[in-house]
Amino acid sequence: MSKQAKLLPKFKSEAEERAFWESKGSDSAEYLDWAKAQRVVLPNLKPSTKTISLRLPQHLLDSIKVAANARDVPYQSLIKVWLQEKIKQH
Repeated sequence: MSKQAKLLPKFKSEAEERAFWESKGSDSAEYLDWAKAQRVVLPNLKPSTKTISLRLPQHLLDSIKVAANARDVPYQSLIKVWLQEKIKQH
C-alpha cells in the first residue's frame, strides 16, 4: 500500500459499525492493507441449509431407507451424500 491507511473510528454498537461500512464513502481499502491479508480457516462454520419438499415414489423411498439402514445413517443424510457425489461426477 503506497499511502498511509486511515484509522478506523471507534463504534458504540454493531449497528453503528454496520451503518459505517454500508455508507458509500466507506471503502475498506482506505482502512486496511489487503496486500497483508491472510486466509483463515473456519472449521466449525456450518453451511446454511434450506428445507425443500421432494416427492418420491414410495418404493424408491423405501429402497433409500433400506440402504441408509444398512449403512446406519439417516436416509436424508444418505440422499445428500448421493446427490453430492453425483454433482462431483459432472
